[in-house]
Amino acid sequence: MVKSDIKDKNLAPKGKLRIEWAERDMPVLQQVKEKFSKNQVLKGKKMSACLHITAETANLARTLKDGGADIVLCASNPLSTQDDVAASLVYDYGIPVYAIKGEDNDTYYKHLIAAIEHSPVVTMDDGCDLVSAISAKYPDIAKQIVGSMEETTTGVIRLKAMEKDGALKFPVFAVNDAQTKNLFDNRYGTGQSTVDGIIRATDFLIAGKNIVVAGYGWCGKGFSMRCKGMGANVIVTEVDPVKGIEAAMDGFRVMTMAEAAPIGDLFCTLTGNMHILRPEHFEKMKDGAIVCNSGHFDIEIDIKGLKKIAKEEKKNVRNFVDQFVMPSGKSVYLLAEGRLVNLGAAEGHPASVMDMSFSTQALATEYAIINEGKLKAKVYNVPQEIENWVATAKLKSMGIAIDKLTPDQVKYLASWQEGT
Repeated sequence: MVKSDIKDKNLAPKGKLRIEWAERDMPVLQQVKEKFSKNQVLKGKKMSACLHITAETANLARTLKDGGADIVLCASNPLSTQDDVAASLVYDYGIPVYAIKGEDNDTYYKHLIAAIEHSPVVTMDDGCDLVSAISAKYPDIAKQIVGSMEETTTGVIRLKAMEKDGALKFPVFAVNDAQTKNLFDNRYGTGQSTVDGIIRATDFLIAGKNIVVAGYGWCGKGFSMRCKGMGANVIVTEVDPVKGIEAAMDGFRVMTMAEAAPIGDLFCTLTGNMHILRPEHFEKMKDGAIVCNSGHFDIEIDIKGLKKIAKEEKKNVRNFVDQFVMPSGKSVYLLAEGRLVNLGAAEGHPASVMDMSFSTQALATEYAIINEGKLKAKVYNVPQEIENWVATAKLKSMGIAIDKLTPDQVKYLASWQEGT
C-alpha cells in the first residue's frame, strides 16, 4: 500500500463505484486521459495536489497518473473529503492521499506538509494553501516548481496579492479564470450544489423564502438563478457597483446587508472575502434564520463573533446544523460549520461540469511542463487554445454542432478597411 492517511480502507469498494459513476459523465477528461497515456508528458514528474477529494478529483488524479505523474493528494478543506473516494484512490489506484472528512486544523496542516514533503515540481491548489506554504517556508522546493494550477476564486485573489508583493516564486495558471471553468463550474456547478447542500442539511423549502445572496460573481449569479427558478425571493448584497447594477437588471433586489439582515430567511456568502456576516447582522436576524457559506474559506461568516454573542453553547440539532441562541432569545442556525456547504453537506459539483474544469486543469499542467523554464513567476491565464479544445470536445460529447466562419467572414474580421 502507498503511504497515506485516510479514514477507513474498508470504504474503498464503495469509493470505486462512486469514481466509476463520475467517470461516465466526464467524457472530455477521458479524452485527455487517453492523450496523456500515449504521450506520457508527465512521466517522472512529482506532483502535489491540494484539492477537494471527491469522485471528480479522483478522475483527474487518475488522468495525471496515467500521464506518468507521481502524484500525491491532500484535502483543500477539512469537510470536503469523500472518505470512500480517498480509500479507493489509495487501495484501488495506488495514489497517496492525506485527507479525512472532519479533520481538525492540526491534521489539515499535517496533511498539507505531507504533500509538500513529496517534493513536487508541479502543484495544484484549491485556495492557495499549498502554494503560500511552499513560498513562505520551503524555498528549496519553490525553486524546483515549474508550474502550479489554481482552481478557485479565493486562491487566485491570494496569488495576485502574492505576485504584487513579490512573494510568488514560480509561475501559476489561474484555472479559475478560464472561461471553461468559471462560466460553467462556478455558475452552474456552485449554483446547483449549494442548493443541494442547503436542502440536504435542512430540508428547507426554497419557494417563497427570502434568500440573501452575498456576492454577485459567477458563483453568486449561479446560486441566485437556481433559487429564483425554485420560487425564492432573492436579495443580493454587493460592494461592486457594476455587479450591483447587473444584479438589479437581472431582476433581483439589491440592498446592504444591514437592510437585508431582518428580512432574510436564509443567507449564503459567496464572496471570497472575510466577515461578510457579522454580529451586528446576526442580532438583527429573524428567529430561525439560516446562515451558510459557499465561498472557499469559513471566514466569510464571523463565526468567532457569532459564538461570542450567543448566550449559550451551540447545539447540534441536525447533521451539519448548529443552533446559536442570541441574547434576544432568537435562534440562528449555521450550516456545515461555516465551511463550503455544497461539499460539507453534499457531494459538490456534478461530474458533468467538473469535466470541463478538470480537463482545463490537466491541459494547463501539460502546457506548464512543455514550457518549463520559459515562464516567469507570475499569474498566467490559461491559453486560449486550451479553452477552445475543451469547449469543442464538450460540445461534441453533447451532440451539439456549431457554425464555422466562412473565408470571407475570417477576412472581414481581420480587416479594418471595410465600413458602412
